[in-house]
Amino acid sequence: MTHDFDHDPPHRNRGDDASRQVDLFDKSPPPWELVAAEETAIARVVFSQSPHGPYDYAIPDAMRSHIQPGSRVRVPLGRRRGGTMGWCIHVDMAGKSRHKLREISELLDEEPLCDPALVRLVLWIAHYYQAPAGQVFDTLIPSSVRSSAGTKQKTYFRADPKDLTEEIVAGLSPKQQAVARILLAANAPMTAAQISIQVGCTEDPIRRLHKKGLLSSERRREQNSGMTTRWQINDGEAEKTHHLTDSQSDALKQINQAVESEKTKVMLLHGVTGSGKTEVYIRAIEHLVKFGRGAIVLVPEISLTPQTRGRFERRFDSVAVLHSQMTPAERHFQWQRIRSGEVQVVIGPRSAVFAPLPKLGLIIIDEEHDGSFKQDTQPRYHARKVAIARANSLGIPVLLGSATPSLESWHATRTGHAERLSLPDRVRDRAMPDVQLVDMRIKDDRTVGAISRPLHQAVQETIHEKGQCILLLNRRGFATTIQCPSCGHVVACPDCDMPLTHHRDGGKAMCHYCDFCIATPPWCPACRFDGIRYGGLGTQKLEVEVKARFPNANVARMDSDTMRRPGSHQKVLSAFRSGKIDILLGTQMIAKGLDFPNVLLVGVINADSALHFPDFRAAERTFQLVTQVAGRTGRGDRGGRVIVQTYSPEHPAIQAASRHDYIGFAEDELINRKKYNYPPWGSVARIIIRGTEEETTERIAEELVGRIEATRDLLKHEIRILGPAPPPISRLRGKFRFHALLQCPESGPLGETIRRACQDFRIPEKDDVQYVVDIDPMDML
Repeated sequence: MTHDFDHDPPHRNRGDDASRQVDLFDKSPPPWELVAAEETAIARVVFSQSPHGPYDYAIPDAMRSHIQPGSRVRVPLGRRRGGTMGWCIHVDMAGKSRHKLREISELLDEEPLCDPALVRLVLWIAHYYQAPAGQVFDTLIPSSVRSSAGTKQKTYFRADPKDLTEEIVAGLSPKQQAVARILLAANAPMTAAQISIQVGCTEDPIRRLHKKGLLSSERRREQNSGMTTRWQINDGEAEKTHHLTDSQSDALKQINQAVESEKTKVMLLHGVTGSGKTEVYIRAIEHLVKFGRGAIVLVPEISLTPQTRGRFERRFDSVAVLHSQMTPAERHFQWQRIRSGEVQVVIGPRSAVFAPLPKLGLIIIDEEHDGSFKQDTQPRYHARKVAIARANSLGIPVLLGSATPSLESWHATRTGHAERLSLPDRVRDRAMPDVQLVDMRIKDDRTVGAISRPLHQAVQETIHEKGQCILLLNRRGFATTIQCPSCGHVVACPDCDMPLTHHRDGGKAMCHYCDFCIATPPWCPACRFDGIRYGGLGTQKLEVEVKARFPNANVARMDSDTMRRPGSHQKVLSAFRSGKIDILLGTQMIAKGLDFPNVLLVGVINADSALHFPDFRAAERTFQLVTQVAGRTGRGDRGGRVIVQTYSPEHPAIQAASRHDYIGFAEDELINRKKYNYPPWGSVARIIIRGTEEETTERIAEELVGRIEATRDLLKHEIRILGPAPPPISRLRGKFRFHALLQCPESGPLGETIRRACQDFRIPEKDDVQYVVDIDPMDML
């Protein structure tokens, strides 16, 4: 059995059986070809577009001393004109080739964009996640870096005393003389603008001297000066320094020992909400920085709040923050800072795992259970697995932190693949909040609308006590369905077959899967009945209800509709911290990582929203969400309470969350998963086939799954194959979808079977069908 945590270094070579078979025929080239071949320097190149390679190219003599793995090159590919950009993954100066190789046309980088360790990581990701290496490089190196965003080509001029003797200078015009004397005195290259300002002339004398051959020039690409960073240091949180608790000190001691050992070690910091995990991270990095080393801190994108950034920026001199709202120029500027070694700490979402820190000493993944660490487009990597692979390659530790660890991480501590560090109590011995379950099936407890009577009373009491409330509803929009009560027609997306969500902002109906948008229909599109009904509940509708019920309270809504502008997060959170907002309501973005001492009440409007999804992780996600949002209260001296509204109060996940009992939940859920060999007991892969014609898509899906079954039988691997069948979302963005689920006790045989089955599988272009292999999927929809 293998896990995320098995030591599987990126540089390990895996040749398949076919490559090891003895060749019965002598295919060695004739001796006269070998003599020539021995002198060929060869670069192996991969591409992000099909054909993906790798292909071998001859290295011209002029490039031999410059080209390295990780460099971008332009090469002839097929009959394409103008050359194709590719990535060099291997250089062999004494290469042998049986054929005459085409030469590399151009070397695009003076220095490689990836160091050798990152190139090894790319090849490991490409192998494990079955993605073209060229696409992995494109993910690893941001497009803003590849396009040198925010930089300009500048020309520098230099004067050589041998060319500009006193006699020659004396024969020049007065302006040219001034230019020559300034450059000779400077003894360093200068731009035309710098020279013009000092001499007080136009650029004409400089151009004339250059044309005469009296000045040499060189072009450099440089970052524009005055790069702005559009975030503030914090959200108004007062700086707090406190003594570590005994359990914090014990955890920090073990982390520091792991850092000093310079060996790969995976540690899971399991601490209840409010137990001070961030302080442990900061102290561990402070210890690391003393040795001149740096750290990467991965956080979910929605936890990348000004509060999180502020805590690190106050404690370290040089912090680079990466996030989705950066401009390309800002992203490139930060990337170059990180690469130059001037940054001590890099904070960012999953893509920050690739940050090119030259002396990386520790990788921390906060809220490691969060689903956003899995990429949902090719290459479909998981940042936790990639972090462990990178740490294996460099011999450094990885620290995972969570109040509700993923079952994969928890299981790894039980099997010896990771070490568990525990923070069982909150800082200053504060009590965990009381959790009250409200059974929404009992009509007496329910008033009209989304808020039950107990929650209504609790909000009133909290506002009366000058406390603050957080209300969580994991649904955007005003109404989740638009349905005609006369004929039953549901207004659906024409491309996805999913109900459109009504948004009152701008009176629109939107598909949350493909962003299809129409004006909200005033009558039924099928039967023209004008009493169309908006059903279900979204955050907009909840906001209207809350404002009506509590007219004297200041209410703010946080979801991806209201938080689109840069800085909108910090504006709302700063207002909430300062007490200007009484009730903060929103989606899961308010459930994680926030620390506001005055929050006395958390209300979960519908705890079941993800509980009954056809996904083996549904119970785990529900437990995590309820526990995380419950942890936002009781962080001050006044305590706190949680009210969870549910239609399934007896469900083990809801019950365990109400008791803050992670260990009990994890042990029960592991028993359930073992029955079906679901992760972490085994490995899972999902193959999604999508196309424009339903019958063609289904036929190709069956053909592909048939090949996988035949390969499994040939290799005698123990793999269970379910499907192909339509997934819960059977049509998305105009494409019909089928999927198959593959289960195996170990990841190696599973990956090998899919790789061998898909190796020569070609779909005719006319069929317009594509397939995607998702290793370790997080989403079954």
